[in-house]
Amino acid sequence: MIILKGNEAMNEMITLLKNHKSIRKFKAGTITEEALKAIVESAQAASTSGFFQAYSIIRVTDPNLRAAIARASGDQQYVETASEFLVFCADLKRMYDACDRHDIPYDKGMTETFIIATVDASLAAQNAMIAAEAMGLGGVYIGGLRNNIAEVSVLLELPEDVYPVFGLCIGYPNHDPAIKERLPMHVVLKQNHYTEDDAKAIEAYDQRIKAYYIERTKGRKTDTWTANVADKFASEPRSHMRDFLENQGFKLK
Repeated sequence: MIILKGNEAMNEMITLLKNHKSIRKFKAGTITEEALKAIVESAQAASTSGFFQAYSIIRVTDPNLRAAIARASGDQQYVETASEFLVFCADLKRMYDACDRHDIPYDKGMTETFIIATVDASLAAQNAMIAAEAMGLGGVYIGGLRNNIAEVSVLLELPEDVYPVFGLCIGYPNHDPAIKERLPMHVVLKQNHYTEDDAKAIEAYDQRIKAYYIERTKGRKTDTWTANVADKFASEPRSHMRDFLENQGFKLK
């Protein structure tokens, strides 16, 4: 039996995880190379399916390149102002190169390998975020780069069989936003089989999130959680993704 009480190190880690918040305003200044190395090493320590390590991380330091990616991502200026900007890419090229090295035939475009690479990149990025937060840094993921993913891929000179999953801004926080409450645990954690969500719990959660937005934006945003989700699903489908992935070599089958 694991007892959390009295285990200071474990309690500190759980507190760190539960206090995660997206940071979009950063203090001026750089992160030491030692800190960056620790962040990337932590990313590499993440679990990886089959030991494939099917991802690459691109550190973007060129200010002009950052500005272009910021514009392509929906004018998210913190891409430019963060101390570090990393792009996590699902990378199957390295896997295919390994097969070529050993003269082993392979079938490109399998859905499972696409999932493996995407999950590997995501797990690595989460480890990077946790490591950054453990050092007093903060960050925010930039899924908006998929708004113009073909343009971003050209900017980063990505070869076939590699695609950018998202970016990650990292720096010293220059604001302290409130923690955004997640769904009630009993809605997410289902026992033994899938059950329909608790409608009353979702409705109550909607009202708490509405209150959160009202306070955070001083009344400029009054969405509930379900209204926010519905709006984004309707207005941000990124219908170009399938064509892009096929053109990039991910012809899934």
